[in-house]
Amino acid sequence: MSRPALTHKGTGLTCHRKHAIHFGAGNIGRGFIGPLLVRSGYHVIFLDVQQDIIDELNREHHYDVNILDLEADNKQEVRHVTGFHTKDESALEAIAQAEIITTSVGPKILERIAPTIAEGLLKRRDGEFADLDLTVIACENMINATDSLKGHVVAALKARGETDIDGLFRPIGFANCEVDRIIPPYTGGNPLDVGVEGFYEWTVEKSKVRPPTLAVEGMNLQDSLEPFLERKLYTLNCGHAMLAFTGYIKGLKTIDEAVHDEQCRHIAKHAIQESGAALIRKHGFTEEEHREYIDRTMTRYANPNIKDQLERVARNPKSKLAPNERLVGAANMCRQYGLPRKNLMKGIAAAFHFDVDEDEEALQLVKLVKDEGIETAIEKTTEYKKGSKEHSDILQYYHEWKEQTARSFEEGV
Repeated sequence: MSRPALTHKGTGLTCHRKHAIHFGAGNIGRGFIGPLLVRSGYHVIFLDVQQDIIDELNREHHYDVNILDLEADNKQEVRHVTGFHTKDESALEAIAQAEIITTSVGPKILERIAPTIAEGLLKRRDGEFADLDLTVIACENMINATDSLKGHVVAALKARGETDIDGLFRPIGFANCEVDRIIPPYTGGNPLDVGVEGFYEWTVEKSKVRPPTLAVEGMNLQDSLEPFLERKLYTLNCGHAMLAFTGYIKGLKTIDEAVHDEQCRHIAKHAIQESGAALIRKHGFTEEEHREYIDRTMTRYANPNIKDQLERVARNPKSKLAPNERLVGAANMCRQYGLPRKNLMKGIAAAFHFDVDEDEEALQLVKLVKDEGIETAIEKTTEYKKGSKEHSDILQYYHEWKEQTARSFEEGV
């Protein structure tokens, strides 16, 4: 069954292309997932709570994605885009007709958009597209984000008194994914324009897509996601955080500055080599392919065209220090295989010195250290017990960073 033309209320546009919904009209949506869907023949409808962005999308219907690679500044125009406010009734109609729904709103916002998705799916079931396939993919920097989103949608449906959730979900696939692209803040001629690195990776659970023949440019379908999720989390995200926390201590401003600082670079590279040894053991990557992955990652960090602010990369330090997250999770994986983790511990310790007034989690962490002491703060944040080797190592490196900071202050550095 083909979908009828969808009229975009207030935009003067009637769309005859197949429809994709993307929650989140921010940089990741406009600079990564949205363009891939457009290039695959979809009209992309962005759903967002930022009315100014929605209005701009509906005025312009296009924007530019600027590739910030070293070789050249390559510009790609993105057309066939419009938007609705998430609470707009038209958003529900769009969900009812969509072939694919994606998100890039941040893990904490998935619960907030779930009621809208739930309501749209009920409208879909009660309309002419009830039996047509639909794939839902949460493209978040979080392991199994789509499973989390599905759980929130189920909760929203139950709150509405829905009893046949299995029937509602029968033609719908909720596919987890791994996404990887550095997209820094960018100022262009059009407020919708985005600047991105050329490299990207979008790996999706093959068994969950509906229909199985679903084809989206740039989407890499895989039977197992775990190797790709953990490789990205414990390499790219881990090294990124290492550079951010250590660079912040040294008074640097951007990731590329931190890469060129000898101490920051040494710690970050050796940390992801430590996590890499565990990834090779766990997932069977060859040493050569993982060495190439690390080298490419370090090159990506050093791109001078991507002025990624350390404070942005380091934000939410408490979350980044969770036991299954990029730093402590990597160290735990090394411990599982009896492998060294010295540099990982240095990066974890550096995170306790991140103190930015605009970052709520940073303030919470600073207050925890002040009120209960660094030993308790380490235990509560990382779950490493006092007296354990991991706790002792972090404590030692915390004080070493503190002494280095004091020396730099005295020297006027």
